[in-house]
Amino acid sequence: MRATIAAALMIVTTAISAEAQRAATNGRAVTKPQPSARPAVQTPADTASAMAQTERQALQSDLAWTGHYNGLINGEVSDRLIAAIRTFQRDQGGKQTGVLNPQERSALTAAARKTRSNAGWKTVTDSATGARLGLPARLVPQQSNDGDGTTWSSATGTIRVRLTRRKDAGLTTAKLAESERKEPAGRKLDYSTVKPDFFVLSGTQGLKKFYVRGQLRDGEARILTILYDQATEGIMEPVAIAMSSAFDPFPADGPPPRKTVEYGTGVIVSSDGAIVTGTDVTDECKSIVVAGHGNADKIASDKDHGLALLRIYGAHGLKPIALDGGAAKGSLELVGITDPQNQGGGSAVSRARASVASAGSGGEPALSPAPALGFSGAAALDANGKLAGLVLLKPGTVAGPSAAAAQAVLAPAETVRAFLKASTVTPASESSDAKAAVVRVICVRK
Repeated sequence: MRATIAAALMIVTTAISAEAQRAATNGRAVTKPQPSARPAVQTPADTASAMAQTERQALQSDLAWTGHYNGLINGEVSDRLIAAIRTFQRDQGGKQTGVLNPQERSALTAAARKTRSNAGWKTVTDSATGARLGLPARLVPQQSNDGDGTTWSSATGTIRVRLTRRKDAGLTTAKLAESERKEPAGRKLDYSTVKPDFFVLSGTQGLKKFYVRGQLRDGEARILTILYDQATEGIMEPVAIAMSSAFDPFPADGPPPRKTVEYGTGVIVSSDGAIVTGTDVTDECKSIVVAGHGNADKIASDKDHGLALLRIYGAHGLKPIALDGGAAKGSLELVGITDPQNQGGGSAVSRARASVASAGSGGEPALSPAPALGFSGAAALDANGKLAGLVLLKPGTVAGPSAAAAQAVLAPAETVRAFLKASTVTPASESSDAKAAVVRVICVRK
């Protein structure tokens, strides 16, 4: 795969002037017109240049998804873009004018939409690196994290997307490119370019094709690697082009990379060691520790509602809370354990108050004000002291490296009960004090 060099074409206009000669006829002045020059011919590049940039970007994107355009999706006019239009017209059995008529544009839109939908295309922000990327979610549904980055892959391993972060002393794009060229062994380059702030490599790796794009800023790198079997080239080549253009390694409004150690709260719901917390507390963890009880296994999750189920083994004297259906309305008491930095390294159970406001962006009841960091997974009690649900903290986006203010929502008790039932967990029937039922959950990512 080759990166495009898009050159903007200038519209050339020809000024036409004529001289008027005056002649007298029967004592009256008349103007004698001169022959005018032939009007300039409108080229396909002129037509494309007259479009809004967003229209050109949409055109490039659609042509990329249909496999006709191989280049940056940046809205610039280029010979490559005009050639792609002509090729699409040829494949449609039409005249190769380089300018799409309305019927051809509609056909292109429909074809591109179908391909994008089949790939499950969506834009995501990777919490491990802070980078934003386009992802073919249906092609790579399996996700894992090893502390240095995130990997998405197909069930059979024929397609693999890897996003990593590097931060080493004296890091340069030349060193990064050389390292990627040699590792893994056996890579054969078809194309490479190395600039001071980015590099691109592509070629073959055994029976697979690979594409690597890295970006360096302030001594830290983000590297995107796309690896796929050559047998899937017809499917993956348009995807790789779209991913390359959608890759934003250092988004100005993106969240900072997640910390290597983060803290949350869990609620014990059964005497045999079942603990419910938030998926934001447990996602991408290399290991999970419940303070005072040791390692925990993540045995189930509900991404739609943001819930995770942990289990600890061999613990004695656990005091679970009953899911007896508190009212998820009005003013609630939140019982959790804040981040150690908020309490001088301590682990004391804290209490806060919040009111149930209108539904949040995901449809869940929103809580205001949001509690401190560490409260994700905390118990929310109604006026009668019954469990109304679990507090979930969703980090907001920021323009810069500072921490974002968290947005708090409530996972109602009935949602938690349904999650436990689906996970074949029988919650406690008798309830202990909420203070005894909450535990600190520690996520270690590296």
